[in-house]
Amino acid sequence: MFKSLVALLSVSATVAFAPIGFRGMGRFASSKHSEIVMKLGVDEKVIVIGVAADSGCGKSTFMRRLTKVFGGANVGPLGGGFGAPGGWETNTLVSDFTTVICLDDYHANDRQGRKKTGLTALHVKEQNFDLMYEHIKSLKAGEAIKKPIYNHVNGTLDTPETVVPTPIVIIEGLHPLVDPRVRELLDFTIYLDISDDIKFAWKIQRDMAERGWTLEQVKESIEQRKPDFAAYVEPQKEFSDVVISVLPSEISKEPVGKHLKVKLIQRTGLKAFKPAVIIDEDVNVKVVPSSVKTEPTCGVELSYGKEKFYNREVAVVSMDGKLADINDYVKIEKVLSSTAAKTPVELSAELIKVGPNAPGSLDGTGLFQTITALKLREFYETATGKKVAA
Repeated sequence: MFKSLVALLSVSATVAFAPIGFRGMGRFASSKHSEIVMKLGVDEKVIVIGVAADSGCGKSTFMRRLTKVFGGANVGPLGGGFGAPGGWETNTLVSDFTTVICLDDYHANDRQGRKKTGLTALHVKEQNFDLMYEHIKSLKAGEAIKKPIYNHVNGTLDTPETVVPTPIVIIEGLHPLVDPRVRELLDFTIYLDISDDIKFAWKIQRDMAERGWTLEQVKESIEQRKPDFAAYVEPQKEFSDVVISVLPSEISKEPVGKHLKVKLIQRTGLKAFKPAVIIDEDVNVKVVPSSVKTEPTCGVELSYGKEKFYNREVAVVSMDGKLADINDYVKIEKVLSSTAAKTPVELSAELIKVGPNAPGSLDGTGLFQTITALKLREFYETATGKKVAA
């Protein structure tokens, strides 16, 4: 009854809709009754989302939360990824409804080439923006592309892979919002913002514990990246519709990095996007839930208010602290409004389903990544008129 996505690689993509409801790019319905066949990029809009962030800021975890909210079968690396028949390395994550493209694949040079230029991967001269623009433009028009692959294991640019558009295409990496041509193609933009203190604490934990680096090596690596990060990556916050900002906790008694304060900064006035709030959008509020379990050295505090961000009004929801029991998100969800959840417990159910061991699951990182995923589903439905099952 169904054909697989891999068998449908072609120059352009179509998507079939039966009267019973929405069908994704990767699955085609068959019926005795007549069907309306919609061509992606022509009859059916392809929604393109840009997610900008430095490396090690949780993009991979966020992408998996996002693809799971949109549903569909076969969530995973394109073609099965490394170890699949053919055994290639891929950075592309696909499901029936979404395609996630890592913009590292648009590095202008491989690792050896960057050693010759003396530039970091954060520098704009090390990105092939012309090819990036042409490829995103083609996907938005419903056309397949031959995308290069940056191999993170050995630092080479490998044989290109074929990517077929799906109803939702997400581009994530260091520079999705830098080139004005690419930015113009994006329907929604997100920036994952990690403060220097937290980035340093996380990098020490990862590189010293997992990679055997010394503290001096960690500090040197961070200092080398700082100028290019400030010049080419951080300015993208100005162009973002949503910023998830991770800061040191203001209520924790532990050293920096143990607990977090996370802010969901949401642009107001967008046509197809209504910010999440606490209780009411016009009321500044702080909530200290007394019935949730927390760690002894840090409680949980929620707050909401309007602020100015790059000279425009934004709605900001914050969570400071960390839960001890992931099931307490059911209580947290009750004080939140406009989360785009389709049931009274869908938000907490998504968090509980992922489990307490996933990065950020017990603090505002997981909460606001999940809310953003639900809001993007709502944005897609508003922008296209199509419904996605909860």
